[in-house]
Formats: sequence, structure tokens, C-alpha cells
Amino acid sequence: MKVVILAGGRGSRLSEETTMRPKPLVEIGDKPILWHIMSIYAHFGFDDFVICAGYKSYQIKEYFANLVLHHSDITVDLGKNTIQYHHSKRPNWKVTVVDTGLDTMTGGRLKRIRPFLNDDEPFLMTYGDGVADVDVAAEVAFHKSHGLQATMCAIAPPGRFGTVEIEGDQVSAFVEKPEANRQRINGGFFVLETSVLDLIDGDRTSFEGWPLEQLVAKGELAAYRHDGFWQPMDTLRERDHLEELWRSGRAPWRLWS
Repeated sequence: MKVVILAGGRGSRLSEETTMRPKPLVEIGDKPILWHIMSIYAHFGFDDFVICAGYKSYQIKEYFANLVLHHSDITVDLGKNTIQYHHSKRPNWKVTVVDTGLDTMTGGRLKRIRPFLNDDEPFLMTYGDGVADVDVAAEVAFHKSHGLQATMCAIAPPGRFGTVEIEGDQVSAFVEKPEANRQRINGGFFVLETSVLDLIDGDRTSFEGWPLEQLVAKGELAAYRHDGFWQPMDTLRERDHLEELWRSGRAPWRLWS
């Protein structure tokens, strides 16, 4: 099953970090947040990735093309034109990086990578700027048991976010930024049938707009409740918080050994 990660935005709210690099390459510890997200999925056996790149996409391509080089000690023999890697540990991942355009909206980015998906199975999708301790395997089983077109991870963050309303196991409405409550919001970590892409017109379509609204209207969006850790990285303060958790050995999203 493919894992699609949206990684093309400019990250303007984190401009201190994203002037020179794309937001998904901003590091937590000594590795990009994109690596952390991929490690979460790989922990559950999902290791075939499609990265929807855009802003500074060449840097994401370069990162994966030289992944072992980035994370290994090396000895370079200039005379023999060889490189020896020391203590290198390369993940068993397959990574496809697709340049989906500089200003393409989230729905348009998904539409553009359809040729890289398998029509006979659902795919996983999330955003390239947030981590969680979601049990992805359990969510996939939940999705299959409900037989709907889409499943969204519904989390309960502080009330500064907009929320989703749930009836049974289906999303019934979106509510923009209510005052103070602990209702559920779109936490990413979707499971989607490829038929969902038929709801996307083109590059200017935001996945969080018309497509999700249509799924709600048709009763085709399931809500997988997650009450554990979830944290986006939208600001420098949030990046510093994730960094502190990682450095202290208390990162809840580190499910892998």
C-alpha cells in the first residue's frame, strides 16, 4: 500500500527555517521531519512512499538520492575515486519524489501523483509537517471494515483549531475554529480509495475543501478517533517543542526502535 506525503508547500509561518529549504526538510534532532513521518509509517510495514514535492523540490530529491551520505560517517579516497561508508543504516524504503508544482493546491498535488498509485488498493496520505503516535495498521483495518471511500484521523487538540463533528463513525460537518472546546479536527493520516481523486478538478482544488465536503455529504468519510499524541510543526515554537521532546528521549511518535 502506497504512502503519499504532501510536501510541496512554502511553510511561510515557519519562515525562519524555510527560506532556504522546504518545510519537510526542517530537522527534528538530526533528521528532517519528513524522515520522522516516514519512519512512523515504516514501523507498521508501509514503506513505499510517494512524496508530493513543490517548493524547492530539488532539495527533497537530493536528500533521498544521498540519504546514506547524509547520515553516515565516510572516508573519501580521492585518488581511487571511492567513498567508504561507516556505520551506515539505510532504511528499506522505496521513495518516489514527484514535483507537483510550486503553487499547486493540496488536491491538485494528489491528482498529479495518481499515475504512481495502484488502482486496486487504497493509499495512505498525510501532511509533511506533523507527527503522531497513530496506530496506522489499526486505522487501515478500521477503514476496510467500514467500506467507505475515505477515513480521516480525527484528533482532539486545543480549541484554537477548527473541528469536525462525528455521527457514529462518519464525519457529518466541519466547524471552523470554535471558541473553547475539545472537539475533533482533521489530523491528517488518511486512508483513501483512489476513487476519491475523481472529486478533484485540478491544480486549484484544495483537498480540504470541495473533496472532503463531498465525501461528508455522501456519508463516505469515516472518522478514526485518535486520543494519543499529535503535533503539527507550523511555527518555530512548535519546532522547538518537538526538538525538546526528541532530545530528551520523550518523543511519543518514536514508535520504531
